[in-house]
Amino acid sequence: MCTTCDDILYGRLRLLQPQNGPRVNLDTILLSDWVKFRSGHTRFLEAGCAAGAISLLLAMKYRNIHVTGVEIQGELAGLARINAQNNNLADRVSIIAGDIRDKSILPREYFDVLVINPPYESQSRGRVSPDALRSTARHELTCTPDDVGELALRVLKSRGRIFSVFTSARLDAFISTLAKHRITPKRIRFVYPDAENSSGIFLFEGIKDGGEGLEVLPPLFVRNSDGEYTPEVLRAYEI
Repeated sequence: MCTTCDDILYGRLRLLQPQNGPRVNLDTILLSDWVKFRSGHTRFLEAGCAAGAISLLLAMKYRNIHVTGVEIQGELAGLARINAQNNNLADRVSIIAGDIRDKSILPREYFDVLVINPPYESQSRGRVSPDALRSTARHELTCTPDDVGELALRVLKSRGRIFSVFTSARLDAFISTLAKHRITPKRIRFVYPDAENSSGIFLFEGIKDGGEGLEVLPPLFVRNSDGEYTPEVLRAYEI
């Protein structure tokens, strides 16, 4: 696997990542910024951590948490471990090479927070890449919304929280599937490329065994009329 070494968040994080495969993008940054720390929440899980970017960003942002990252592709899990060591975060970021559908690799009702950026495309939509790194990241080959809901139900404590990003085109399927697994939506924010186009993704926060009450936040626009990143998006690149 060919890799590159890249500066993330203006050089605060140095990351080895595959040249062809899942790489840090705007969704990565927005999701890591979307995750909010609450008192008493110290056990974080990132499912499908790839090279570990979100796990490491969270550990940098919140000093008193421990993040466990799980990645099904062994090569990526290896990169994530190296990245944790290279950024002096190996004491607070642990990486497991495994399948989130394997009920034996994670303790039940142990985590306070689950963070996940699942594949957006079902197997019936779009061309599936022959490259395993790309296809696993983009298509529901190893992780469906039902897998996300089942994982959240299994590993989160009651009142634990899940933070995710997903494609707006499948909002109804995502939320209804998680609801079947006792995940109540609490906050949603739609992300728009600009003021002229439809929302492409949305940010989601849910609570296991949560009560009613959903907050739909104002829209987040990525670029302004000049094509530049908006101030709010630029702030997401800061810690």
